[in-house]
Amino acid sequence: MWLIAGLGNPGRRYHGTRHNIGFEVLDELLRRHMQGAYRSKFGGEYATGLIGTTKAILFKPMEFMNNSGIPLQKVAQFHDVSPENILVVHDELDLPPAKLRLKSGGGHGGNNGLRSIVAQFATKDFQRIRIGIGKPLKSDGNPGEGSGANYVLSPFAAHEKSTIEDAVRLAADAAESVVASGIIQAMNDFNGVTPS
Repeated sequence: MWLIAGLGNPGRRYHGTRHNIGFEVLDELLRRHMQGAYRSKFGGEYATGLIGTTKAILFKPMEFMNNSGIPLQKVAQFHDVSPENILVVHDELDLPPAKLRLKSGGGHGGNNGLRSIVAQFATKDFQRIRIGIGKPLKSDGNPGEGSGANYVLSPFAAHEKSTIEDAVRLAADAAESVVASGIIQAMNDFNGVTPS
């Protein structure tokens, strides 16, 4: 069994923002594989079904990004899913827009959702799909400085939407690959890929 968590913030205010791209990937997986809609459970939006022949749980924590680990741990404990079979999908400032990077383990890289998950599970040994959102640009077109907090909570610009929609579909393909073939094969197939 796999537990696939998409990170983001709840509420209409955050819909379509860069920080919520993990939610969008889960919605794509729900559309492809699950019958029906999410249910509210474990402090998040929850659905179960099969990806291929493997049982999978889709979960969107609804406790805001900084507390993602608390509801995610509840789901994992209830279904007895080990960290190695948890796949977390999230945005990544340090990657160019729409570029994918899969990873097994590692630090939180400043992402407060990952920070919360690492703290709750007391391990870094879960799988990740990172989707590049780029860094905010200064008026001269060069990368800006600072935390990017306002940037990650901003919506994608109109000219970015088509590429980001393609990246969401590609990330869903990568998640399917993790479930079917494992993280190593999926890394070989998807790391560094951007939508064509």
